[in-house]
Amino acid sequence: MKTFSLLTIVPTTLAIGLIFTEANLAQTPNIEINRNLQPDPLILNGKSGGSVKSNCGNITTAPNQIIQVKESLPYLRLRVESQGKPTLLIDGPGGKFCVQPDSYSGGKPELSGYWQAGRYSLYVGELSGQQYNYILSISQQKK
Repeated sequence: MKTFSLLTIVPTTLAIGLIFTEANLAQTPNIEINRNLQPDPLILNGKSGGSVKSNCGNITTAPNQIIQVKESLPYLRLRVESQGKPTLLIDGPGGKFCVQPDSYSGGKPELSGYWQAGRYSLYVGELSGQQYNYILSISQQKK
């Protein structure tokens, strides 16, 4: 009798856990980017930081944003602005990249250049350990 109950409860618990995990991932905004980005710049908002300590500051377990680059782009620029010390962790087809704030970008993490087609998970981290509202700007315009 106990074996039957465990065989029923364990798969049910796993299925419920997977449903909640899928629901959490489904809540992450998925933005498609193509050659004719409209509006340009595209402005996205969210909350930086999180409970996971990484080499790119504190981040969340799920990405803040997901962008799907539909075709390779000769130029794309991502820039994060926040009251704190934001970072930008990009996990995409070419690997993981951490963009730290520096004096060249005015303390605002920025990455620009060629982007290959694919799915990119974006994590807006925070070096101070706090959480702040952020603005993520995505543009095909050069400065």
